[in-house]
Amino acid sequence: MVTSGNNYKDKVSQLISWGHWFSFFNIIAAMLLGTRYIVHSEWPETIMGQLYLGFSWIGHFGFLVFGFYILILFPASFLIPSQRLMRLFAVLVGTVGLTALLLDTHAYESLELHLSPLVWDLLLSGEKTDLNARWQYLFITVPVIFLMQLILSEWLWRKLRKLTRKHVGVPIAAVFGLCFLSSHLIYIWADANLYRPVTMQRSNFPLSYPMTAKTFMEKHGLLDRQEYSKRLDAQGVEESEQIRYPIEKITFNDQGTRQNVLLVVVDGLRSDMVNTETMPYLAAFAQQNQSFSNHFSASNENAGSLFGLFYGLPGGYMNSIRSTGNTPVLLNTLSKRGYEFGLFSGNGFGTPIYEEAIFNGRKLHKNSESADTRYSDKQAITDWKAWLDEQKVDKPWFSYIELATVENFEEGGNYIPRFKPSLGTTNLTAGHADTSQLLKNSYKNAAYHTDELLIDIFEKLVATDNLANTIVIVTANHGTEFNETGTNSWGANSNYSKYQLQVPLVISWPDTVPAVTERVTSHLDIVPTLMESLLNTTTPTTAYSSGINLFEPNPERRWVLAGSKKDIVVLQKNTVTVVDKYGNYRVYDQNYQLKDEGKPKLSTLMQVMHELKRFYPVN
Repeated sequence: MVTSGNNYKDKVSQLISWGHWFSFFNIIAAMLLGTRYIVHSEWPETIMGQLYLGFSWIGHFGFLVFGFYILILFPASFLIPSQRLMRLFAVLVGTVGLTALLLDTHAYESLELHLSPLVWDLLLSGEKTDLNARWQYLFITVPVIFLMQLILSEWLWRKLRKLTRKHVGVPIAAVFGLCFLSSHLIYIWADANLYRPVTMQRSNFPLSYPMTAKTFMEKHGLLDRQEYSKRLDAQGVEESEQIRYPIEKITFNDQGTRQNVLLVVVDGLRSDMVNTETMPYLAAFAQQNQSFSNHFSASNENAGSLFGLFYGLPGGYMNSIRSTGNTPVLLNTLSKRGYEFGLFSGNGFGTPIYEEAIFNGRKLHKNSESADTRYSDKQAITDWKAWLDEQKVDKPWFSYIELATVENFEEGGNYIPRFKPSLGTTNLTAGHADTSQLLKNSYKNAAYHTDELLIDIFEKLVATDNLANTIVIVTANHGTEFNETGTNSWGANSNYSKYQLQVPLVISWPDTVPAVTERVTSHLDIVPTLMESLLNTTTPTTAYSSGINLFEPNPERRWVLAGSKKDIVVLQKNTVTVVDKYGNYRVYDQNYQLKDEGKPKLSTLMQVMHELKRFYPVN
């Protein structure tokens, strides 16, 4: 019995010692594969960033492989009595691990995503694409990896006694441990100080979750959370990739039609409000002009939607544009053509993107003459009318009017409510009060009032003989939801349903026949439409926008991009696919109900990822 017990202990001891060395050489193999992440990622320019890269490269892969050893091989050493069977099990584990790492490096190089449910689904989808074919070829290396693991296993077992006598295990473990600890300490400091050369490396390696300590530091007075938030927003600009915008020089046939342009954006107005009951004037105006009944905003929040409207680019490029201090190609071209600019907003241009990336340096009419009076839609229109009276007949102009009454419907306004009960006319504490109905009626009241404001704008265009020579575009930044999806979503910026993304688009273009366009259109399409049909550019649309000309006959379009800085949203017929920055995805139906079996197509995702990277310089 004593002999048997000693034999068991000796076998376990040998297997544990062998397992340590087996893990060490697999760490080296993982580090070598990990260089593919380093090559494909942005190289840190500072010594501190490079030092962190070295520490995290050694420490992370050391911790990753050794962690799997502790979780799988170490307990197996006690449970599997045969050393041959145990070593075969370890070889299989090592083969699976290195194969998964190899696939992950390829996913990172191709899609800039680590292995995730989305990537696995695409890999196993069976769809015939070049990427899928290349991934399948990677599985050819599995027998090679398995053979190498077998050779390593046998060699280590034979050399185990000699390796054990060298007493280098503790120093090696100390090096990996020190690198792991140092990388996390550096990241804690970098995260608190928003040091980009380090923080930009957060997701370079798979299963990488660098340690942060903002709550601890704030608790002990080492971090000011408000100041941190301000610097964090600024860093979003500083850490962005450099962008090529436009990709090539913009050229033109001639000076264009020199028609005036009036762009009216009604904040928060969803598409279904344009009807004879809620907005009868705009509904009639739509019937008499170009109406796009299936139009979607570029985002469900202000900054992304406005960015897409003026640049014709997805919101993912926003910080890169902000970092360059650039302005939209459309506005630059209008300036060069001698257009006068009249820019007005009923909420005082409250969205920072206006001054940061759209109207940089241009005069914004956003202040009331009286410090005690809030700048309103009515005041903005009054100022616009005065500005219009000053314009010369022989000089074209571009004017922008933002109306905020609809988005601020809960605050009420100086207008008589048409739809009741609504906020201000009903006691919310009453047992019979339907809060959802009260909110929606208040929203409809604001939309009805805005419709009357639009009458004032169009009557002024007629009175000054401008309408016949003015392109008038009426749309919205995003929609507003009243929990129609049953997901407890209210307002905007909470989901990507049609209630938050689908907005009206009505265009009055001189000398065009009234028509209703039912195909899917996007905010990204407005810039190329004006560039081609107003300014007569000869440069391909793809050089400056992700959209297409609204008047292009029967364009091939299987999907439309929307989203935000954190999500990619692909709008297709009857489906909405949302992919987050980690590669996790959700597929919804047209009513924004989650589809259990929904999967995006690999070919579609590859096209989307290409579009989101197309304006960045090729490494």
